[in-house]
Amino acid sequence: MYTTELKDRNQKAAPVTTAAEDPVKLAAFEARVAADDFIEPKDWMPEAYRKTLVRQISQHAHSEIVGMLPEGNWITRAPSLRRKAVLLAKVQDEGGHGLYLYAAAETLGTSRDEMIEALHSGRAKYSTIFNYPTLTWADIGAIGWLVDGAAILNQVPLQRTSYGPYARAMVRICKEESFHQRQGYEIMMALAAGSPEQKRMAQNALDRWWWPSLMMFGPPDENSPNTAQSVRWRIKRETNDELRQKFVDVTVPQAEAIGITVPDPALKWNEARGSYDFGAIDWDEFYAVVRGEGPVAKERVKARVEAWESGAWVREAANAHAAKRAHRAAAE
Repeated sequence: MYTTELKDRNQKAAPVTTAAEDPVKLAAFEARVAADDFIEPKDWMPEAYRKTLVRQISQHAHSEIVGMLPEGNWITRAPSLRRKAVLLAKVQDEGGHGLYLYAAAETLGTSRDEMIEALHSGRAKYSTIFNYPTLTWADIGAIGWLVDGAAILNQVPLQRTSYGPYARAMVRICKEESFHQRQGYEIMMALAAGSPEQKRMAQNALDRWWWPSLMMFGPPDENSPNTAQSVRWRIKRETNDELRQKFVDVTVPQAEAIGITVPDPALKWNEARGSYDFGAIDWDEFYAVVRGEGPVAKERVKARVEAWESGAWVREAANAHAAKRAHRAAAE
């Protein structure tokens, strides 16, 4: 659902190559990427390219899995049977997205167990947006509308990312994310058109989720250590700031259409640029959340660790069954 740059603000970009890498192979790789060819798992690639992909794809997968938690918390409290069914389907989609992405990352030579251990230990990150609590039903609408809307802008270009397994995984993910965004906006529309209390609930949700949604795209380009190299290698197609601007330009008219107000007094249309100017983002808050200081950060990781540990018997049983079938097949 969500990709963003979550490296430390002081971390330097990974080197383009190392002395051990063949310059002829590197030149051929760079030419293929520049020609918009897909790089496949068995193709030669620079180690820095591989590491960048593992970090980004696994972080994306972690975000999908952790992203199930704030919405799953509302399945039993959704206001109608239809809303319950739709939300349940959405959470199920997110679990599937995480599995697609873990599978894509495994083609780069890292195991799923390694990726999950990195998440549980805190060495790997997930989208900062999920370290905020869902306080009301309107928050589910705001997540679908804003968070999934931001995800779509991030992910549609990834269908043309240079690594083939990642690009192909994104095709289905983007189709499903478009429905998630519509579901969220429909909730916000219904609340905004309801009673004064319901409209206040929608406005309050927008007030709380607007700025974290802008942070989803990652830090400003000048403070994002890997953006330039990722764009050069076609891992990313657009920079953090370009995607953030697109999100603001698309979302502000949607808020106006249903009669709620974006919580930014500096927001105004810039006729010369053909885009909205918007206020300063609190990057100190962003980096604090990245460090694990978000309102519910500890609860999120604790929930994932407990789910992993309580499901150990299922993995053990599945492995035993697979081993038994392999033994029988070998004996025939």
